Amino acid sequence: MNSILGISAFYHDSAACILIDGKIVAAAQEERFTRKKHDPSYPRNAINFVLKFANLKLSEVDHIVFFEKPFLKFERLLETYVAFAPKGFISFAKAMPIWIKEKLFQKNLLFNKLKKHDENYKSDENIFFSDHHLSHAASAFFPSPFDEAVILTADGVGEWATTTVALGKGNSLEIKKEIHFPHSLGLLYSAFTYYTGFKVNSGEYKLMGLAPYGNPIYEDKVKKLIDVKDDGTFRLDQKYFNYSTGLSMTNERFNKLFGQKPRNSKNEQITQFHMDIAASIQKVTEEIMIRLAKSIRKEYGLKNLCLAGGVALNCVANGKILKEKIFDDIWIQPAAGDAGGSLGAALALWYLEYNNKRKVNPKDDMKGSYLGTEFDQSQIVEELKSVGAYFETLSYENLIKKTSDYLSNEKAIGWFQGRMEFGPRALGARSILADPRSDKMQKNLNLKVKYRESFRPFAPSILKEDLQDWFNIDIDSPYMLLVAEVNSNKKIDMTEDQKKLFGIDKLNIKKSLIPAVTHVDYSARVQTVDKHTNKFYYDLILKFKEKTGCPVLVNTSFNVRGEPIVNSPTDAFNCFMGTELDYLVIGNCILDKTKQDLKLKKDYTKEFELD
Repeated sequence: MNSILGISAFYHDSAACILIDGKIVAAAQEERFTRKKHDPSYPRNAINFVLKFANLKLSEVDHIVFFEKPFLKFERLLETYVAFAPKGFISFAKAMPIWIKEKLFQKNLLFNKLKKHDENYKSDENIFFSDHHLSHAASAFFPSPFDEAVILTADGVGEWATTTVALGKGNSLEIKKEIHFPHSLGLLYSAFTYYTGFKVNSGEYKLMGLAPYGNPIYEDKVKKLIDVKDDGTFRLDQKYFNYSTGLSMTNERFNKLFGQKPRNSKNEQITQFHMDIAASIQKVTEEIMIRLAKSIRKEYGLKNLCLAGGVALNCVANGKILKEKIFDDIWIQPAAGDAGGSLGAALALWYLEYNNKRKVNPKDDMKGSYLGTEFDQSQIVEELKSVGAYFETLSYENLIKKTSDYLSNEKAIGWFQGRMEFGPRALGARSILADPRSDKMQKNLNLKVKYRESFRPFAPSILKEDLQDWFNIDIDSPYMLLVAEVNSNKKIDMTEDQKKLFGIDKLNIKKSLIPAVTHVDYSARVQTVDKHTNKFYYDLILKFKEKTGCPVLVNTSFNVRGEPIVNSPTDAFNCFMGTELDYLVIGNCILDKTKQDLKLKKDYTKEFELD
């Protein structure tokens, strides 16, 4: 038996994963344990979990691999400051002490942290370092259902690379092309995240969700920031940005170009201006990704595309690439951001360093991305009792029937079953579920359960076999990473008066037979549910379909804004008691909000810092 522990840490979304003989056994983000969203710290809890799940002590692990190379990152930092000197001295002075004290000697730092897991771990000779974008590319290709593919990765920045093209065949993978810092599609998108008043590295989803409410009237101005070639390669004009040397993303010249200062989310509302800005940067991002996809298809002639890196979480852009039919098939790593780097680094070591054979799984090797913690019925009961919960325990059939009854009566339900998801999306293991046919559900869930902006869309989970009856998409989408349009026979056309409405006024218009999951532009971020991957969730949607004729449920992550997705039964109960969820279904237990001790109610609006 050969084991590899993969680690990503120290920037954002720290995580750990473990492979046994090349198979993915367990993976989790540190934030789920510490309850700090996007926690960048050393993933002590995640490492403890994956080791325990694999029944291994750290001293028994054969290889440990970190997802990037600190020396190369340090080189980039130094060269950037030299290139821009004397500008940026303040941020240079702030960054250097921590680099010299900790990050530069990361092998030693990791060894000292790892020793605390197991006193018998005595040598750092089994610690390796992968390249950041190689880790992303490996996470996208090796678990994919393809023997051969071209791999596109794009994010903020790794060591030097911000965008790469790689070729994968069998057990080999080679990066062919790179775009280097400071030219970065991820950082461009983050600059607009910052400018519209959202938090960088967590608010990019909001910018994407806001875009359909606007018109891309600033597209030409966005293109003044970035020179895009016909093949999709690009260069950013650094005179508009501050991220290379400053402590903010944009500068005064940027503000002057668009005519406003960055929005202060504490005291400034989102206006039509911000919606139009969001629409403009989203359109440019999609155009760049489509151009890149077309040029690499033409150059390499391969029919399959794999995607990873933070930009691959832009499911609208992914949907546009799919719609253009550039490639025959697309597969996107569900943990496309830095958390997935832990997995990619481990896979790169297994296949590239040790040249192990690869057997392609036609479904993919991610096990539905259900790679995290799980709790058996006795653990669930014990935790619920310890927090003072009142619950009923039902048989499997009764649980499914009762839950589908509640859903069809427009109740909002916390759903906690099986192993937790790896990656940012809830996929029916740690989810909040609701009836998509309700035209009040989107607004109510956003304001009363998630405590977040009312414009944020929700995703539909649909039975795999019913997909094409409801959505204009012809490939499986198990990881909620592709956006597709609702089919025309399910749409409700807007009246002439409704068409004249602007921006957020369109929010409450009933746009389809499933309005709670239909965005303002008739799009939806689709998740297909397969009975072989998640039987419990599949059976629930099937029962809901039998009852209502609708094979779709609203699925959003089980958390409130600013909180990581719930990990344990206690987390689930706390979130249940801190929101206006009606029921909690956890293992074989059902909890009714009206029967809980009111003294256990929590004020969740103060519990987590809003992002």
